[in-house]
Amino acid sequence: MPDISRRSLIQAFPVAAGAAIAGATPTAALASGPATVATTVTTTGTTTGTTTGTTTGTAPITIEADGITLVAEADGSILVRDQADRIRLSHFMIKDSVLGQQRTFGGTPSAVTLPDGTPAIRVDYRMSASAQAVTVRGLFTVSARRAHLRWEVSGSTTLTPSGFMFARTVLNPSAAERYRPVTRWTRDPRGGVPYEINDGALYQETWADTQAFFRLARTTPGFTNATWIHAPGDAGNVTTAELVLGAMRPAAANTIAASVPLGVDAWSEQPFGLYGPAAPLELKAQVVNGGAQARQVKLTWWARDFNGRELAHGDLTRTLAPGAIWDESFTIKGAPQGIVFTEVKAVSGGDEAFARTNLATLAPHAYQAEGRFGIANYAWMLVPDKASVGTLMQKIGVKSVRIAYEGAPGHSPAELDALGIPHNVQLGGVIFNGTAEQISAWADDRAAIARASGARYFEVANELNNPWMQGQRVPEYIRDGLRPVHDRLKGSGIKLMNCGLGGMDHVWTAKFKEAGGWDLIDAFAFHPGRGNFTPDYAPPPEEWELGANGSYWNFLGALRKARQTVDAYGGGKELWLTEAYACTRPNRWWNDTHRQAAENVLLTLALAVSEGVDGLNWYQPHDSTIHHPQEADPANPEYHFGLLNRDTSAKPALLAYATATRALEGATFVRWLTFRDPDIKGLLFDTCAILWTRKDGYVLNADHGADEFHPHPEAWVDHWPTKTRLKVRATGSAVREVDCIGQERSIPVLGGKARLRLDGAPRIYYGLSLSR
Repeated sequence: MPDISRRSLIQAFPVAAGAAIAGATPTAALASGPATVATTVTTTGTTTGTTTGTTTGTAPITIEADGITLVAEADGSILVRDQADRIRLSHFMIKDSVLGQQRTFGGTPSAVTLPDGTPAIRVDYRMSASAQAVTVRGLFTVSARRAHLRWEVSGSTTLTPSGFMFARTVLNPSAAERYRPVTRWTRDPRGGVPYEINDGALYQETWADTQAFFRLARTTPGFTNATWIHAPGDAGNVTTAELVLGAMRPAAANTIAASVPLGVDAWSEQPFGLYGPAAPLELKAQVVNGGAQARQVKLTWWARDFNGRELAHGDLTRTLAPGAIWDESFTIKGAPQGIVFTEVKAVSGGDEAFARTNLATLAPHAYQAEGRFGIANYAWMLVPDKASVGTLMQKIGVKSVRIAYEGAPGHSPAELDALGIPHNVQLGGVIFNGTAEQISAWADDRAAIARASGARYFEVANELNNPWMQGQRVPEYIRDGLRPVHDRLKGSGIKLMNCGLGGMDHVWTAKFKEAGGWDLIDAFAFHPGRGNFTPDYAPPPEEWELGANGSYWNFLGALRKARQTVDAYGGGKELWLTEAYACTRPNRWWNDTHRQAAENVLLTLALAVSEGVDGLNWYQPHDSTIHHPQEADPANPEYHFGLLNRDTSAKPALLAYATATRALEGATFVRWLTFRDPDIKGLLFDTCAILWTRKDGYVLNADHGADEFHPHPEAWVDHWPTKTRLKVRATGSAVREVDCIGQERSIPVLGGKARLRLDGAPRIYYGLSLSR
């Protein structure tokens, strides 16, 4: 399906990942008084561009407002101060298709007055001898705790404003700069669930007593370094940025910087919003008045559980001065296990802002040493921090990480060893039709990385079967990629996998066997992508339809074909699903709702065990993409594969993964269960049974229209209309029922039978007597 095929070969890229701010401290109201200017000047009486009353004279020139002062120094640098010197803004860099990259070399500051009477500092920068035709002018103003930064570039018709940057020096910080993409919650007017969209980007500077945030509408953090912040200009070759000073959440800083009337943020101080059994859950909220006038703000909030019960709600009202920060904390009663969905909303007049986050409870569990379930890619994002991510993987039963080696982002092999998590390597970059020297150098490098990492398995490249079901480049892949690696790792103890296939591409696999590739691998790897079908949908391969929304993207049918292929081709090969999915892209019929995803995670792992899978790696830990970490990307399915939300709060899918690993690690599959009613389905393991029905069919979101939009119900809404009663023989006095997120219910046994209520959601049962 397109969400797989659009991925390029997976390599290890550096990731700019930040950690969540630990609790912001309340900030006093930000006064909105006018800015003032102080300088020794000689009036020239001229008007320049958008300024009037230009004055020049002896630096420093100072402008100030409540909580912030800008000082123009003699060399054109701008010093940003509050009660201490914080940041120095020095140079500007342009990009030009003819001149290349050119930077400023100092400048001349002037005190100016804008047409509305606002005092400002103007800096006329000096360019190098090779760029004398280019003019760069800076214009800087202040308001309460906020500096407005503007650079105008002219004099060349070949400017490339996408490459503009400005230089900053942070003075005596207590922590390194962090990139903070900012999102805003929104609702589609057509309905469905709300979702996040990007709302600018911040670079956060930190001191022991305060913070500062550079806000830009657009930036590429990979272009930013210790000297330069990437600050692309607009079509008029103008770059603007805002700088906000104060101890606050990034969302509040963004609201102030963007002059948005209201902003709200919701979060938990607990990593991943994940608590122990029955512990009280604490929801944090921060509201900010981003406007220029004081206003009365009403804050409302609610919390619901997975079953739709409203656990708590409330409302408060407060008058906020311009720029004022309002912090609140709400406590919700915990549960033995479960998830709580929360929303906080701020309203004033016709303005409204809201934010959501999830809180969850996960009971402890002692996992066995070995296991078949793991994480595929991007565990290396390490948000909020490395230790928390490592602990989380232990808590949910991760027993394999697909990619880990020295020098790669994320946990090192030694750190994973300390966590008790085995690790593999997947590396690509096969040089098709390269020279013998190129291929040899590539294979030497990849084999050396695999050996040094202590990997158990090496998956050689990724999804090279695209375009699907055409069998292209198979001999070339074996010749230029797989065989050279095989020859170098022979006798190393490292097992080889083919490039994990996108879907069960039996055309590619047959050519792979025919060309001799099957004898070179120890494990067959593929990625059973899935569209709007339940995981147990299993059309035969001859009925598969290709295309963006084709039935090629089914789970159980693909898995059964893979099992049949491995058994038929022989050689005792292992079967691995190195990427498995439950995409929660909002309001799209092809993708799961959050409730469907949780149900499908449990059933996916159970079906994998039923077909004798040796390993399954879930793709991926949290919603994000490798090139734009922590940014929102609602339309991109690649972004929505996580077990955690973008803010790293738990999805129901996270609890489902943990529920499945706990029920299935070490379990032995016995058989499929059959009942008089053919719509009742079941899997019997030696430790438990999993039951569900297909009275409502195998197609999810079946009532969708012609376009891809389909309003998803909220995660607490039961989407299975048909309920089926079933009496089953049972032992003991009660049967224990566990739903997909680990919530338990005791069902009494009367007359040797338990009365179950089934629907399309799989549930785990302990204590049933299901012998033939």
